Amino acid sequence: MPLCALCERDVPQITVHHLVPRSRGKRGQVLPTADLCSACHRQIHALYSNEHLERELGNLDRLRDDPQVQRFVKWVRKQAPARRVSVRR
Repeated sequence: MPLCALCERDVPQITVHHLVPRSRGKRGQVLPTADLCSACHRQIHALYSNEHLERELGNLDRLRDDPQVQRFVKWVRKQAPARRVSVRR
Protein backbone atom coordinates (compact mmCIF):
# COMPACT_ATOMS: atom_id res chain seq x y z
CA MET A 1 0.00 0.00 0.00
CA PRO A 2 1.15 3.57 -0.63
CA LEU A 3 2.56 5.67 2.19
CA CYS A 4 1.33 9.19 3.06
CA ALA A 5 4.19 11.71 3.15
CA LEU A 6 2.69 13.47 6.20
CA CYS A 7 1.12 10.93 8.53
CA GLU A 8 3.22 8.03 7.20
CA ARG A 9 0.26 5.63 7.25
CA ASP A 10 -0.10 2.88 4.67
CA VAL A 11 -3.34 3.88 2.97
CA PRO A 12 -5.41 2.32 0.17
CA GLN A 13 -5.16 5.42 -2.04
CA ILE A 14 -2.89 8.45 -2.34
CA THR A 15 -3.72 11.93 -3.62
CA VAL A 16 -1.24 14.39 -5.12
CA HIS A 17 -0.99 17.64 -3.19
CA HIS A 18 0.61 20.60 -4.96
CA LEU A 19 2.85 22.24 -2.37
CA VAL A 20 2.56 25.45 -4.38
CA PRO A 21 -1.12 25.52 -5.43
CA ARG A 22 -1.73 25.14 -9.16
CA SER A 23 -3.74 28.38 -9.14
CA ARG A 24 -0.59 30.22 -8.01
CA GLY A 25 1.70 28.83 -10.75
CA LYS A 26 2.10 29.72 -14.40
CA ARG A 27 0.59 27.72 -17.25
CA GLY A 28 2.78 24.70 -18.00
CA GLN A 29 4.95 25.23 -14.91
CA VAL A 30 5.95 22.07 -13.04
CA LEU A 31 5.14 22.56 -9.36
CA PRO A 32 6.43 20.55 -6.39
CA THR A 33 4.04 17.91 -5.09
CA ALA A 34 3.66 15.51 -2.17
CA ASP A 35 1.79 12.19 -2.02
CA LEU A 36 -0.77 12.49 0.76
CA CYS A 37 -3.66 10.42 2.05
CA SER A 38 -7.10 11.89 1.51
CA ALA A 39 -7.47 12.85 5.18
CA CYS A 40 -4.23 14.87 5.33
CA HIS A 41 -4.91 16.49 1.96
CA ARG A 42 -8.43 17.56 2.89
CA GLN A 43 -7.30 18.85 6.31
CA ILE A 44 -4.58 21.05 4.79
CA HIS A 45 -7.05 22.68 2.42
CA ALA A 46 -9.62 23.08 5.22
CA LEU A 47 -7.06 24.90 7.38
CA TYR A 48 -5.29 27.15 4.90
CA SER A 49 -5.96 29.33 1.87
CA ASN A 50 -3.96 28.82 -1.32
CA GLU A 51 -2.19 32.12 -0.65
CA HIS A 52 -1.06 30.95 2.79
CA LEU A 53 0.03 27.58 1.43
CA GLU A 54 2.16 29.26 -1.23
CA ARG A 55 3.65 31.90 1.07
CA GLU A 56 4.23 29.92 4.28
CA LEU A 57 3.94 26.18 3.62
CA GLY A 58 5.43 25.73 0.15
CA ASN A 59 7.52 22.67 0.96
CA LEU A 60 6.99 19.42 2.82
CA ASP A 61 9.30 20.28 5.74
CA ARG A 62 7.41 23.50 6.49
CA LEU A 63 4.12 21.63 6.26
CA ARG A 64 5.37 18.98 8.70
CA ASP A 65 6.57 21.67 11.13
CA ASP A 66 3.25 23.54 11.23
CA PRO A 67 1.63 23.16 14.69
CA GLN A 68 -1.92 22.65 13.38
CA VAL A 69 -0.76 20.03 10.88
CA GLN A 70 1.28 18.29 13.60
CA ARG A 71 -1.76 18.12 15.87
CA PHE A 72 -3.89 16.62 13.09
CA VAL A 73 -1.17 14.13 12.09
CA LYS A 74 -0.79 12.98 15.69
CA TRP A 75 -4.53 12.27 15.80
CA VAL A 76 -4.93 10.74 12.34
CA ARG A 77 -2.09 8.26 12.89
CA LYS A 78 -4.37 6.54 15.42
CA GLN A 79 -7.17 6.13 12.85
CA ALA A 80 -7.68 3.12 10.61
CA PRO A 81 -6.14 3.81 7.17
CA ALA A 82 -9.31 2.84 5.28
CA ARG A 83 -11.56 5.00 7.49
CA ARG A 84 -12.83 8.27 6.00
CA VAL A 85 -12.18 10.87 8.67
CA SER A 86 -13.87 14.23 9.07
CA VAL A 87 -11.76 17.37 8.77
CA ARG A 88 -12.19 20.58 10.73
CA ARG A 89 -11.20 24.16 10.22
